[in-house]
Amino acid sequence: MTENILSQVSTPTDVKSLSVGELERLAEEIRQLVLTKVSKHGGHLGPNLASVEFTLAFHYVFDSPRDKIVWDVSHQSYPHKIVTGRKHGFIDEENYDSVTGYSNQHESEHDFFTVGHTSTSVSLATGLAKARDLNGAGGNVIAVIGDGSLSGGMAFEGLNNGAVLGSNLIVLVNDNEMSIAENQGGLYKNLRLLRETNGTAEENMFKAIGFDYRYVEAGNDMATMIAAFEAIKDIDHPIVLHVHTEKGHGYEPATTNKEAFHWHSPFDLATGKSPAGSGTPSYASVMMDYLEAKVQQDDRVVAINAAIPGALGLGGFRSKHPDKYFDVGIAEAHSIAFASAMASQGMKPIVFHSSTFIQRTYDQISHDLCINNNPAVIVIKGATISGSDVTHLGVFDIAMMSNIPNLVYLAPTSQEELTAMMEWALAQDQHPVAVRLPEQAVINRPQTQFDFSLNTYEQLHAGSKVAIIGLGSFLSLGEKVQESLNAKGIDATLINPRFITGIDKDMLNQLKANHDVVITLEDGILDGGFGEKISRYYGADSMKVLNYGAIKEFTDSVPKAELYRRYRLEPELIVADILALLK
Repeated sequence: MTENILSQVSTPTDVKSLSVGELERLAEEIRQLVLTKVSKHGGHLGPNLASVEFTLAFHYVFDSPRDKIVWDVSHQSYPHKIVTGRKHGFIDEENYDSVTGYSNQHESEHDFFTVGHTSTSVSLATGLAKARDLNGAGGNVIAVIGDGSLSGGMAFEGLNNGAVLGSNLIVLVNDNEMSIAENQGGLYKNLRLLRETNGTAEENMFKAIGFDYRYVEAGNDMATMIAAFEAIKDIDHPIVLHVHTEKGHGYEPATTNKEAFHWHSPFDLATGKSPAGSGTPSYASVMMDYLEAKVQQDDRVVAINAAIPGALGLGGFRSKHPDKYFDVGIAEAHSIAFASAMASQGMKPIVFHSSTFIQRTYDQISHDLCINNNPAVIVIKGATISGSDVTHLGVFDIAMMSNIPNLVYLAPTSQEELTAMMEWALAQDQHPVAVRLPEQAVINRPQTQFDFSLNTYEQLHAGSKVAIIGLGSFLSLGEKVQESLNAKGIDATLINPRFITGIDKDMLNQLKANHDVVITLEDGILDGGFGEKISRYYGADSMKVLNYGAIKEFTDSVPKAELYRRYRLEPELIVADILALLK
């Protein structure tokens, strides 16, 4: 029986004692370990299967943590974690959640940053290298960046500055010919040329910036990667090591369907297939149905997204309407400026973003879109209190976006309201508009009246004493609070504000006549959020206001139910607070 190599490896020092043949066996064991965990638990698959050999070669040649490796996005760092003391998080199902899906300096001395967004590794590594030089220390600094991540503007900023460092800096460009979806942009022509010429093409963007350069074709070959690293260890100037790997290497379903297996929910390892879905419609699917109908009615409508069509449900639209679909690569900031300019010329661009990535566009929303007041539309998904890891939280959008002048940010509460809001957003030409997709099961409210006079709230039920303002998806929570209060003899008013960015002064003034308490409910952080606007409006009055939402904090994979209890976002807790205040 062949001995398990992984049982002998707990630290990078253990890797150094292995032969090349043993390292190759270890690579296959690690690959199988990653496959088993992701098939049961979900996670990033394709990037990690591609990185196994160069990760082991790095730890074989270099001396971590004196030699520092910085992972871009860090979603390909599972093999690194396995050989740096964290294999328990991959071996035992009970320990799957004991390590994060990204690098984390609090887990191991072999990690240096908590990173989950893209295009940052070269800048971070350049900073480490400069600090090393200023401190008179030694060691190599290696930035790992994927070819997809090169499309992000910060990658260019890092390369531009790293090239003139004048000391040791190794940038490993992991070129597996894929971003999350297909690569987009002109730089990939040069990467392809470099691959086709085995790195010898005279046209070389890395050399043009100022880097030394070497190419490795067989990036999934252990001996080749060891030799490549040995040749550049302790180099005294910046160099790009361009390594060609295969995304999903070693697992046929992942190499056949690279986009789907970039990140995957649990699946059957033997077949690569996921369990059948529930078939329940989501607000993303409602949005896609609307987009499909709208693009056929109006040839000015186009869809824009930054490298995550699958996460936003745009795959079908991309296939049907390639001339109306623009994937700009991992370039969120560009997507907004691009859309603003298109809108200025009479087009009707709809930019699709995940809430965790919209923060990468703040300056472009403020400067390029809202100062110019161009009527582009932004659709935001994933804006919710969730159990996500710390790098992918979606709760900061309201505080960020609702305080930018000219922007109208809308919070639909139902399928009908979402459609009506999109119709209004595309028909008007006075404002840039953002629409926050609810993160809950689709609700139908066919009885709702749609009066889109700017900053007008909708009163769903007129009561007294207590008024409940439930924003977007939290209107459902407001209904539960209303029911609980009604059971205690309090007929509470229920309001759907619809507009995140504005105050309905008339309605708020009317509440003063026969209400003592106003509560606000929002699926985001309270600091700078929607509820604070209501509290500030009533600041000089006797009206008592209770704001409910998330506190300002970074949470890391905390279960949603636990967060709801922490934030008192449960009907019985809210009702208890109201009754105590009324007393």
